Amino acid sequence: MVHNTDNVKAIILQQPLKPSFRHRVVQRLEAFNCRGRESEGLKHAAVGLVIVATEGGDGAIVLTRRSSKLRAHKGQWALPGGRIDAGESPRDAVLRETAEEIDLHLPPENILGVLDDYQTRSGYLITPVVVWGGEDVTMRANPEEVESIHLVSFGELNRPDSPVFLDIPESDRPVIRLLVEENFVHAPTAAVMYQFREVCLHGRHTRVDHYEQPVFAWK
Repeated sequence: MVHNTDNVKAIILQQPLKPSFRHRVVQRLEAFNCRGRESEGLKHAAVGLVIVATEGGDGAIVLTRRSSKLRAHKGQWALPGGRIDAGESPRDAVLRETAEEIDLHLPPENILGVLDDYQTRSGYLITPVVVWGGEDVTMRANPEEVESIHLVSFGELNRPDSPVFLDIPESDRPVIRLLVEENFVHAPTAAVMYQFREVCLHGRHTRVDHYEQPVFAWK
């Protein structure tokens, strides 16, 4: 289930968000030989897979709808994140962007690990960072950057009818998109979320850098 919220708080910690689950995610990320890439010639960005709990206690990750005020990719689904500033690491950038975009301030020790870098058609190199949000969080959307905040439960991530792969004439690579209730989330966000599902929830060493984005996201 997707939970829409501009203010999430007093979340009860239940299965599967126990310390043992956090430890298992760390172990799976450490066992995963993530692929980094050189960012030369590309705009380096980082996004966060922020693990929280829904009001019902299920595990979830935070997904946002980008503000219509933004110049690029307005209104699209996105993970918290953005450009890496000079002197920043991807981990530092994710913590800063999470605080700026959804007013969620997390300490460095909440970083659990990283997934594969993903190069976009629009000239970005994205480093996905997995972050422990915790059991009792408050989030507020920065209206300049974020239209709304959503929680995508692990149950929704594990839907048997998702992901969906499409062939397009413009590329010989399959386009990946995830079903989230009645919505489609496209790559790069879909690719990163799918790898999170495979590696962190199932311990499967699945690569996603060969999956394509829809043509509208190439600009």
